[in-house]
Amino acid sequence: QVQLVESGGGSVQAGGSLRLSCAASGRTTTTGYYMGWFRQAPGKEREGVATIYSNNLNTRYAASVKGRFTISQDNAKNTLYLQMDSLKPEDTATYYCAARSSWLGSNPPILPQSYPYWGQGTQVTVSS
Repeated sequence: QVQLVESGGGSVQAGGSLRLSCAASGRTTTTGYYMGWFRQAPGKEREGVATIYSNNLNTRYAASVKGRFTISQDNAKNTLYLQMDSLKPEDTATYYCAARSSWLGSNPPILPQSYPYWGQGTQVTVSS
């Protein structure tokens, strides 16, 4: 069983920055896994924000965050990060960390349904 715990959410003004962390434990480490950040705003479907494949560090970003958000991982700490800069009010959502172990190719998938393991989420609120 995989456990994922997010932290680092909060409230920030537009243009500000936050860094989210996701600590992985249980039968997994971040090595050999696809991992990603997803978000869900009220009344909207969950969407992929950024994903990474630990074996080759290939990444994939949603168009709406490309150039503003950076996904990274620290295998020694079994931790996934999301650095969010130049935040906008439309980035307001609950952010979730997710993981997948089974092979899906060299590029990490960004569709939420590709990931079986999920954290509980952390709230990010960006005010204008």
